[in-house]
Amino acid sequence: MIHVPIPAVIEDVLYNLEHWPVSEQIGAGKLFPTFESLHVLAVGMLLGSLFMVDLRLLGLAARRYSVRRMSDELTPWTFGAFALALVTGLLLVIVHPTYYASNPAFVAKIVLLVLAGTNMLVFHHTIWRSVDGWGDGAVMPIQAKLAGGLSLLFWVGVIAMGRWIAFFL
Repeated sequence: MIHVPIPAVIEDVLYNLEHWPVSEQIGAGKLFPTFESLHVLAVGMLLGSLFMVDLRLLGLAARRYSVRRMSDELTPWTFGAFALALVTGLLLVIVHPTYYASNPAFVAKIVLLVLAGTNMLVFHHTIWRSVDGWGDGAVMPIQAKLAGGLSLLFWVGVIAMGRWIAFFL
């Protein structure tokens, strides 16, 4: 079995987190499957909204709509779904944090989440500034296509690694 090594001081912190009363309560009853179900629903909503914008950036979907309009309408759903996915994900992780921290698929998922977030930040602080000049149905700048393609790649990776977590038991 492959595991990621954890420094002893971090392992101690994770062990203490795992034995918090709230962590034990979540793991002992029906809260874990409830949070897991909410997490899956939130991730589905998150990816649905992200993929629509990413596919629009690539020119593969919704070309009748401006990227600005799509983004304005989907952003509240994206951030709401992300918030729910984050909270439920953290509630799932605190049940067995040592296991997750040493799980290669979980570590890869976190790395891909950071890459997806970095891609979004770079996109919004660079090429997005000119979005109003792109027009409705316009061909996207290559940087926008690259950001959309990378976003799709990173988020598909997040989902794949999320599914692989269970196979490193």
